[in-house]
Amino acid sequence: MAETTSAVSKEEALKKRSTMALVRSLLPVAGLIIVFIIFNTLTKGRMLGKLSMAMSSVYVTMIASTGVFFVMTMGGLDFSQGSILGMASIVVCLVSKTSIPLAIVAGIATGAAIGAINGFFYVNRKIKSFIVTICTMFLFRGIIKYLTSNAPVQGSAKLIMLNTDRLKVICTLVVVCIGFIAFTFTRFGINLKAIGAGEKAAKFAGIRTDRMKFLVYVLAGAITGFAAFINSIKVGSVTASGGNQVETQILIALVLGGMPISGGAKSRFTNIIIGSLLYVVLASGLNMVGLSTQTQQLIQGVVFLVFVAVFADRESLSVIK
Repeated sequence: MAETTSAVSKEEALKKRSTMALVRSLLPVAGLIIVFIIFNTLTKGRMLGKLSMAMSSVYVTMIASTGVFFVMTMGGLDFSQGSILGMASIVVCLVSKTSIPLAIVAGIATGAAIGAINGFFYVNRKIKSFIVTICTMFLFRGIIKYLTSNAPVQGSAKLIMLNTDRLKVICTLVVVCIGFIAFTFTRFGINLKAIGAGEKAAKFAGIRTDRMKFLVYVLAGAITGFAAFINSIKVGSVTASGGNQVETQILIALVLGGMPISGGAKSRFTNIIIGSLLYVVLASGLNMVGLSTQTQQLIQGVVFLVFVAVFADRESLSVIK
């Protein structure tokens, strides 16, 4: 009798877990639809009419979020992405006066170099990832302000001429598709989720965790370096505020997309796409309604906390490194 009761209890627990998993997977999609309907109603249809304008800011967020997604999947954090974007944008603008293809390579190399700095101190010096990336965030934010103190860093005229939706869509699709294939169908994604679920177990499974973590930070920086090219063709120059708050936007976007803050096996590549779209719709909708900046930040903060509470895996929070 006791065994039967125990079996029923286990079955009920499994059903409850599967139901919660289903709710968690559907919540970001439902949130995107609901938020869009609400703001489209509040703006009397203007949200739908200006959708293409709102989507013009999703490209940089979605590309940069791809690299951070890999970092978070293995249980790490990266708060330096805004500074990486700003530094790489400066390099892209400067080198664009010589060659556009060279400017793209230079932007990627700059992002990868800063990512390597993050990876070195995180892996070799055993400093927590959020501490390392906060330090590099302030370091390179200071360098950006120094380089742009007299005047904004201007890009070449050819750079601005590339600012077309077609090019930005193609670049975003290429990055997202490559990232999806690598994460879903290769050992890369399996290893990332294994490290996020438990680094010690991953080591016993034969995964070179230190090497993997270092390379992921380099990759994340390189991807954001490419996002700097998209950012540069959009604005044509870089000011002291270049890349400011981008790291916050990326983190909010990923969490809104259902990304567990501790990473691991529950990470889904769709977190990037849905989260980026949801963040842009939310931010654009709040702006169109005419709310003050402080009120917008308050509402975004409340929404962010709600999603963190829903998607946080409390049993795995200790793996955040």
